[in-house]
Amino acid sequence: MIWKERYKIGVEEVDRQHKELFNRLNDFLQVVRSEEDMEKKAAEIEKTLNFMGEYVVVHFDSEEEIQREYNYPDYEEHRQTHERFKQEIMEFKQEFEADKCNEELVMEFSGKLLTWLIHHVAGADQKIGEYVDNN
Repeated sequence: MIWKERYKIGVEEVDRQHKELFNRLNDFLQVVRSEEDMEKKAAEIEKTLNFMGEYVVVHFDSEEEIQREYNYPDYEEHRQTHERFKQEIMEFKQEFEADKCNEELVMEFSGKLLTWLIHHVAGADQKIGEYVDNN
């Protein structure tokens, strides 16, 4: 399990969404790292990608709404980080659609996804929690 209690930022809705993202990423990584051949993995990878593509939008919208509500000073920078991440997911989805058997591409993306999510939730999102606590 990738989720750790220390990733909580203290905003219940955001924490719940983060946990769901980590759970889905965990499932995704298990599929990617399984011994199944790529054709069998492709459907599950596609399902996860579709979920992530939709869910990150819902999650980022929630997070940004909270930031606006509290007049979070780094809102615009944080929003741009979200936009770049959404773009990366869309680009990967397009690459994956074009070549569903490219295991190297999938492994590279899964590593990026994991790194980004941990870095973002354990770093930038923690600042939101601290700011909300103090305001």
